[in-house]
Amino acid sequence: MPMSETVEMLQAILGTIDEGIHVVDADGITIFYNHVASKLDGLTPDEVLGKPLLEVFPSLDRHSSTLLTVIAGGEPIYNKPQTYTNWRGVRVETVNTTLPVRVGRRLVGAVEVAKDIGKLKELSEKLMDLQAKISRPRKGKRSQKGNGDGLSFHFSDILTRNERMHQLIDRARRAARTSSPVLIYGETGTGKELFVQSIHQASARRSQPFIAQNCAALPATLLESLLFGTTKGSFTGADDRPGLFELADGGTLFLDELNSMPLDLQAKLLRALQDGEIRRIGSSHAVRVDVRVIAAVNEPPQRLVQSGAMRTDLYYRINVVSFELPPLRERREDVEMLTAHFLDKYNRRFQMQVGGISEEVAALFSRYDWPGNVRELEHVIEAAMNMVEAELIEKEHLPQHLLDRVSGLSSAVPGLARGAVNTSGTTATGERTLPDVLRRVEEQMIAEAMRETDGNILRAAKLLGIPRQTLQYKLSQLGGMNR
Repeated sequence: MPMSETVEMLQAILGTIDEGIHVVDADGITIFYNHVASKLDGLTPDEVLGKPLLEVFPSLDRHSSTLLTVIAGGEPIYNKPQTYTNWRGVRVETVNTTLPVRVGRRLVGAVEVAKDIGKLKELSEKLMDLQAKISRPRKGKRSQKGNGDGLSFHFSDILTRNERMHQLIDRARRAARTSSPVLIYGETGTGKELFVQSIHQASARRSQPFIAQNCAALPATLLESLLFGTTKGSFTGADDRPGLFELADGGTLFLDELNSMPLDLQAKLLRALQDGEIRRIGSSHAVRVDVRVIAAVNEPPQRLVQSGAMRTDLYYRINVVSFELPPLRERREDVEMLTAHFLDKYNRRFQMQVGGISEEVAALFSRYDWPGNVRELEHVIEAAMNMVEAELIEKEHLPQHLLDRVSGLSSAVPGLARGAVNTSGTTATGERTLPDVLRRVEEQMIAEAMRETDGNILRAAKLLGIPRQTLQYKLSQLGGMNR
């Protein structure tokens, strides 16, 4: 292929990438500038190509420009925030990764990949300003008890008949008396934040701030500034802003999906836990904070440590008090109570008078495995309430995905398909009680999954939608199933 065609093909490929790409030669002259970079900067390629960088972006200089810094030093820069003003006066905020370009040993230029974080940064700063306004309640005024719709939950809001859940609640009440870090593991929808807020409300910190942050909701660079704050001048455009640690001083900071936090930021969190001090980005001054950190993950913590998603030292520091919330399929005795609760909730919200669910729906609920846990049950009830016109929720009012999954479960387990229960109340396999039937369902589903995966526990666990450790425990209880 001729060199000219190769260059054209490379330019076409770079032009299709959905991130800003800006390439300059060794003299800082732009030689490539794709349409995404053009959109970010508010400039046309003709206004940038062939021109010196500082002429087009006069707010930058040789020290603040990441491209020129890489050309001068020859070292790459990763994930660096940059705020600048183009020659039309438009303020641009990005996170840049900038790499030197070499031919042999000779540095011939630099390439920069830019991600637009302007809107995210604006939202995070608004969030921090809002948190600062609401994080200090008036002295002597305690939070009102939540009813399931508000932001404040207590242990009395956790509805359960499950003995294991009652034991967890008792342990959590005791843990609420201290300020030790807490790590909570539970699948999505098991009520981790409800549990966390209950600990806060039962503690001596109840009148102090409770701040929650999902670590997967923001890019790493924004998450760091949100947690620890910024110092004016720490990077171009930065202001003096307190982070969530400072805003939560005296109270509780809940970090959800902790395993989504980058490892280098986990190291900074570890230092904050060990020293009780934080440093704003760009500051050499330590700020003392009194914050109880509660973290949550939706995968088994030991698996996260083994896979490298969580630092081992952070795990042992934050896992002082730990809780594992059981999924709804392991507390089926709660389905009826929770169903009644959500019916009452949406009757009040929608001003309806639905009396309950039919026997057929109750049977479906008892067979369903609830992969989305309590949150899914609530959404199923809400969806059905939008469809029902009579006094009872019937099968036809349920979401199709639930019916399809229940049908799949029934066909996978002989003797549990519709019509397999005789008039004496026993199943075709001879069990008489619901626990017996459920145990038989579980055994056969596990056996089938192990057969389909040739005894591979990890693949079988994924097929069943349960953690590997849970499957290992169940297999040990069942004698290994000859795996």
